[in-house]
Amino acid sequence: MKRRKVGNLLALAILATLHERSMHPYEMASILKARGKDRDMGIKWGSFYTVVGNLEKHGFIEAVESNRDGARPERTVYGITGAGRDEMLDWVRELLAELAPEQPKFVAGLSVMPWLGPDEVISLFRSRLAALDEEIASTRAELTRLLVELPRLVLLEAEYDLAIRTAEAAWVRSILEELTSGSMPGLAEWRTFRETGERSAEVAELAERGSTRT
Repeated sequence: MKRRKVGNLLALAILATLHERSMHPYEMASILKARGKDRDMGIKWGSFYTVVGNLEKHGFIEAVESNRDGARPERTVYGITGAGRDEMLDWVRELLAELAPEQPKFVAGLSVMPWLGPDEVISLFRSRLAALDEEIASTRAELTRLLVELPRLVLLEAEYDLAIRTAEAAWVRSILEELTSGSMPGLAEWRTFRETGERSAEVAELAERGSTRT
């Protein structure tokens, strides 16, 4: 049987949580929130119970018991199945080993950035860099604090995120330097285009190449 590609990180998070032990959905959600998995995996909580239902439907998790606490509604406790465990491990292997096309919103913005003027882009990049520097400092402090309590192994996703943000900040800072110093190739043509609406032959050719890029 051919396995599915990773299509829903929330499903992976649920399976990984149930791999530890059986629990009811409310407890799963509480653990995921406490561990910051909503940030790491971009979890949309509105679809949480739908994903739980779909995992049960496909045989990856199963109801193992139901319990009631006083007058509260009955809660179903779920456990991971053998098929669910195999699926989860296959997904983890795929995520760690295979390159996948990712489309961050920042990349989308960069692709149409020339429609703004250079001065506005400089201002926007400065705002982004300030936010990045603040986030980097906060994440580094939090990581340092957590390393006192937890082994590094369980904090690698936070360490990776810090490395990515640090690299992004360095790149944004370098682009800002080129824009503010005037050393960015094509900057004069870009500024002319924004001021007059006229594109040089070089800019027109580059735009045409960009529109046909695969």
